[in-house]
Amino acid sequence: MSAAKLTSCAAIAAAAAASMSTRSDRAYSESYFRFPFFSSSPSNSSSPTDQSSNNKSESPSSEEPNKSGFDPESLERAAKATREINSSRHAKKVFALMNKQEQTRLAEIDAEKIYYELIQTQKDIDRLRKMAEDQRNLIQEQNQRQAQVLRMEDDLERKRMQKHHEDQRRHNAELIMMQEKSSERKELARQASEEQIQYQKRQTERERAEIERETIRVKKMAEAEANVLEAKLTEDHNRRMLIERMHGERDKWVAAIHATFSHIEGGLRVLLTDRDKLLMTVGGATALAAGVYTTREGAKVTWGYINRILGQPSLIRESSMAKFPGSRIMSQAKNKVLNYSTLAKAEKPAGSQNGLGNVILHPSLQRRIAHLARATSNTKAHQAPFRNMLFYGPPGTGKTMVAREIARKSGLDYAMMTGGDVAPLGPQAVTKIHEIFDWAKKSKRGLLLFIDEADAFLCERNSIHMSEAQRSALNALLFRTGDQSRDIVLVLATNRPGDLDSAITDRIDEVIEFPLPGEEERLKLLNLYLNKYLRDESNSSKGGLFLKKQPQKIVIKDLSEDVLKEAAKKTEGFSGREIAKLMASVQAAVYGRPDCSLDSQLFKQIVDYKVVEHHQRLKLAAEGGLPA
Repeated sequence: MSAAKLTSCAAIAAAAAASMSTRSDRAYSESYFRFPFFSSSPSNSSSPTDQSSNNKSESPSSEEPNKSGFDPESLERAAKATREINSSRHAKKVFALMNKQEQTRLAEIDAEKIYYELIQTQKDIDRLRKMAEDQRNLIQEQNQRQAQVLRMEDDLERKRMQKHHEDQRRHNAELIMMQEKSSERKELARQASEEQIQYQKRQTERERAEIERETIRVKKMAEAEANVLEAKLTEDHNRRMLIERMHGERDKWVAAIHATFSHIEGGLRVLLTDRDKLLMTVGGATALAAGVYTTREGAKVTWGYINRILGQPSLIRESSMAKFPGSRIMSQAKNKVLNYSTLAKAEKPAGSQNGLGNVILHPSLQRRIAHLARATSNTKAHQAPFRNMLFYGPPGTGKTMVAREIARKSGLDYAMMTGGDVAPLGPQAVTKIHEIFDWAKKSKRGLLLFIDEADAFLCERNSIHMSEAQRSALNALLFRTGDQSRDIVLVLATNRPGDLDSAITDRIDEVIEFPLPGEEERLKLLNLYLNKYLRDESNSSKGGLFLKKQPQKIVIKDLSEDVLKEAAKKTEGFSGREIAKLMASVQAAVYGRPDCSLDSQLFKQIVDYKVVEHHQRLKLAAEGGLPA
């Protein structure tokens, strides 16, 4: 009981001391850390009576506070409690308990202080986070506003540029329209003037032709009347003279024959009886044959040299015109012999029945070429001006062969030159061009002048790659072809028609495209060159009769029409020249075999190899490493 009282006294003393400390240190009491002086455990351990007594003792002090802020009663109670504690035997325990309570209270104060510091730190962190978030939002808003401003400026700039481009485009369109209208007016004026000139030319040519026909008719009638009268007067005299001449010639030839056979009989008897004379005669005959052969070949070389110097122009690579008297008759006889040997075969090769020799073309193009040949022939017969032509298309499609066939069917002479031969001549090119046209007028049948690779010197005159000599040669050709001619048919061939000068294309009357052969045409070409290179008739014609070795016969095994059709499908994109080279490769492969036999397997191998080679060449041409 006494311990409880001591405890109460100690509590009172502590309360008094606390009140004194509170009043003495108001700044501390008004801070955030305002805690009870005692923990809950000692207050709970006190008895209810003590609490009531404490409440009763504290109530007067709380009800009657000192006006100066100092409570003497609390100090008295504390002093009283201290005296009781000191007088008690449990004073040490009380002071120890009070010390523990004070330490506990201080620990609680430190914990609450740390707690509130953590709360304050969390608030600071939240405040900083909020500030950072506000700053970030502000930066985002600024970026958005800046991006919006940039978009608006970009839209305005784009609209301004678009409006400027529209204005420029409208201005350009107006300029182009004005230029087109001006060009149309110039073209209409040029066409009108050209039509007027052409009409006057045609009228003049028509009148001239009528006058010439009338003159020729009158001359022919007068010559016919004179010939009839002369024939009537000299017919009897000629008949008598002819009979007398025939009798005299017959007697002379009979006497000459008798004398010749008598001399031959005597000579044979002498030769057969004398061995030395026989050997001398055989040697003389052999020497004579060798001399004749040497003389003939030397004459050919000499005449070719003289003809190149005095006759045919140097730019002409090939011509059918007569080089010397009688050469045309010999050439015709030779062609007839060759044609007779060809016609003697059982079957003609495919393509020789199309009216164009060995030229295989699409049916529509073939009909057009035949029509041009007939028109050229009729033009020549009616003595009208010839029409100039332009052949264009990929290489190896038959342009040169068609030009030859047109000349042959229309009855014209044929001459071929190459455009690449003009540039090396330099300043002499103009003279050579004029020599060609002067030489062409010597042809009595008319001349078809074929210029291969025409774009080599007939390209656009404003080209930077064109020399002054080439430009002069082009002007010379334009001068000689300004009017439609009755002597020359000009045929140009090129792979690039867009490079030709506009004045050249203006002189062209017929433009014909030569495309690559289709599947049907490729099949005909395969049959044609198969007959030419591999059939018996082509092989048997090679070699001489005595001195040259006869080639071994080629045996064709199981090469059916289906194999050729399959090859025609595989060779899509091949030109006629490539197909001819393909069959020449097949021939070489056949000659590489000991038995000279051709079967479908070998044929397919060569075709596949050539197809791969063709695609490789196209790839190289696309990459710029090889011309197409």
